[in-house]
Amino acid sequence: MQWSDQAIILGIRRHGESSVVAEVMTSAHGRHLGLVRSGRSRTMQPVLQPGNSVEVTWRARLDEHLGEFRIEPLQLRAARLMEAATSVYGIQALGALLRLLPERDPHPHLYEALAVIVDHLQDPADAGELFVRFELAVLNDLGFGLDLSECAATGSRAELVYVSPKTGRAVSRAAGAPYAERMLALPDFLSGAHSAADHESLAAAFRLTAYFLNRHVYEPRGVDVSSARDGFVHATLKALKPSAA
Repeated sequence: MQWSDQAIILGIRRHGESSVVAEVMTSAHGRHLGLVRSGRSRTMQPVLQPGNSVEVTWRARLDEHLGEFRIEPLQLRAARLMEAATSVYGIQALGALLRLLPERDPHPHLYEALAVIVDHLQDPADAGELFVRFELAVLNDLGFGLDLSECAATGSRAELVYVSPKTGRAVSRAAGAPYAERMLALPDFLSGAHSAADHESLAAAFRLTAYFLNRHVYEPRGVDVSSARDGFVHATLKALKPSAA
């Protein structure tokens, strides 16, 4: 068994004296693990850092085996990702999200999105918006996608300001007004308003995705939310917090 693919490093764990098991997100083979012999060497350690883009070749006798990776560097981002809190926490939080999906299950659109996000993690506004959209994409792939395209009650696409916590569908201002206290806020940048994300809208967006991830994924599975997500949210909102007058 053998294949080659482009991938982004998500993490590694030690295996024996000199090897590691690398976890990568690939373009065509999903999240995948593989043994890297001499992965702890001075040559390979800088390559096997989260966020780096690599070319991987996987080999195994049988498809169900762990197999071995041969890894060649393509784009080394790790040093730059260590320069900002949003990128340090962000790459860890993205890996945690991808671990919610079955191993080896192809999600090429998530790989493409990940490749974009890792190049924007140092910009809090861009990183925050892209991260929220990534969470929405993961929810969708898990079968819990939100419908934010039109009002669930009227079919209108105008003034979508709420999301029903029961259905995950958008609700217009007029239709949702009687139930406003029970609704989740829908930020403008997610409602098709073409507005840029800011501190307030991102705070609402993080609450929105957290609610549905907790309800549909974390609580049913009995797992805790990644602490890296909390760190990323805190760092992003802190960086975007308006200065006191």
